[in-house]
Amino acid sequence: MSTSTLFLVVIGLAVGALYIGYHRSVAFARPLGGIRHLASLPSYYGMYVALVSLLPALLFMLLWSLLDDRVIQHFVVQSLSSTSQALSSQELGLLQDSIRNIARASPAVEGGGELEQAALYLQELRQHSASYRMIGTLLVALGGLLYGWWRISPLFIARLVVEKVYSALLLACASIAILTTAGILLSVLFESMRFFSQVPITEFLFGLEWSPQIALRADQQGASGSFGAVPLFAGTLLIALIAMLVAVPVGLMAAIYLAEYAPHRVRARVKPILEILAGIPTVVYGFFAALTVAPLIRGWGQSLGLDVSTESALAAGLVMGVMIIPFVSSLSDDILHAVPQAMRDGSLAMGATRSETIKRVVIPAALPGIVAAILLAVSRAIGETMIVVMAAGLSANLTANPMESVTTVTVQIVTLLVGDQEFDSAKTLAAFALGLILFLVTLALNFFALHVVKKYREQYE
Repeated sequence: MSTSTLFLVVIGLAVGALYIGYHRSVAFARPLGGIRHLASLPSYYGMYVALVSLLPALLFMLLWSLLDDRVIQHFVVQSLSSTSQALSSQELGLLQDSIRNIARASPAVEGGGELEQAALYLQELRQHSASYRMIGTLLVALGGLLYGWWRISPLFIARLVVEKVYSALLLACASIAILTTAGILLSVLFESMRFFSQVPITEFLFGLEWSPQIALRADQQGASGSFGAVPLFAGTLLIALIAMLVAVPVGLMAAIYLAEYAPHRVRARVKPILEILAGIPTVVYGFFAALTVAPLIRGWGQSLGLDVSTESALAAGLVMGVMIIPFVSSLSDDILHAVPQAMRDGSLAMGATRSETIKRVVIPAALPGIVAAILLAVSRAIGETMIVVMAAGLSANLTANPMESVTTVTVQIVTLLVGDQEFDSAKTLAAFALGLILFLVTLALNFFALHVVKKYREQYE
């Protein structure tokens, strides 16, 4: 029985346990004069029986899946000759891979060499393991069902147990995000420490030249091994600034129009059309920037006598700003709609015009949400890669001229990790250091946004 089928069977048993527990509690309550004489509602008794049947069975399946392959490989290795067992760990791993490939490629047959016999033994162990897992899981599920059925009584407070289990499950789900963030941070931090052991942190943070190619010999050209990240930070901020100058005013004005001025029919049709921009893949924006916007900007610049690069920060920033408009407009529109109508009516009743009400009442009241929307847009701009690669290029130039080619932190992270790389060189480890800086910048933006949200929320609540 496959894992998915076994999982569905366990779910079916849990549903049956729910039904059994519910009706057993009702049967207890009937001679007592009704369910009001029970310590909990019948639904809690049914849920209790379902939980004690479902959760131990799922835990058994999980533990079996984690230990199954290791135990089987141990027995397969023990079945090999003493010569094979004496191999090094790396050679033994290659031998196990060969056995698994043989077992996967052909059905089990008698005869053959040592590897074929080991593959046959591996198939047999897997078949036995699947059978034992199915039997064990069903026994655990049935055992939990019987235990829950036996625990039901008019004095048993099933509600407390069920609520504690639900609280533990919700806590586990909430902890996943925290643990994932902590795991990402620790993995990036440890690799960054390895990088800073090879490259001084002052050179990384304040160096003005970025050329991560390390020279393998003295006469190698174009491999200076410079890791000054200031050009990357400057390019990231330049493109993000251009994108925000496009996305924030346009998105916010669109949100104000849709929330305060547009008729309901217009808003119902325009908003979905505007949000279509958010569903377009970024590679399409990249093609649009590289094939349409960048040549247009270059031609316009040359007509004015300006020296414009084929790949420029301006082209990438403008297209990225168009891509981010839906994030600002859609979120800001929802936030403006959440402002109580009584605040608008009170302002209008005091003699304020519609525009004055929007500027002095609605926008200040919705400012915490608007700041959150802009923060999301900034994070999207900083983390964008494809548009920058196709429209701004890969040159790490330290410049404030939007007409020149620049690159960003995310583009360099991708560039450093593309292809076969060794994670012992400073070139590859530099990607983790860049990721750490990006993480810290995003964290600082979040703290700033929380400060603004807290300040204005206290003022308008």
